[in-house]
Amino acid sequence: MKIEKMKKFLLIIALAIMAFSCQDEGREDLMNQPETEKVPDSIQTLTGEFIYAGDAAILRGSDFVYGVTIDSMSKVLAKQVQPFQKEEFDMVSVKVKGKIVPNSRQDGWNENIEIREILEILETEKATEQQEE
Repeated sequence: MKIEKMKKFLLIIALAIMAFSCQDEGREDLMNQPETEKVPDSIQTLTGEFIYAGDAAILRGSDFVYGVTIDSMSKVLAKQVQPFQKEEFDMVSVKVKGKIVPNSRQDGWNENIEIREILEILETEKATEQQEE
């Protein structure tokens, strides 16, 4: 009887060892997985000069020039910068959040910006000059 209990005990220990060794391999696989690469936020804050001319718009900064996707946000920005323009084609400094996307059309710039949020119109002195005149 002692031999039968001993065999059962050894069998249970052998099964337990096998079960734990399988778990370790699974854990090692999880531990050896490559870390996921962090992707930078595609929405960027940009400061530059903005001009809107009917069917085209441009945002030009110190080290970039983007075509602006004509949508409701770019039209809102165009209306907001009008009081700051002395002439129709004056560029106005703005600060916006937008997504840089490839230009699907063959003409113009390689990349466009889709304006997501208008943060600030930076040229307030032009508005005060116009109001004083």
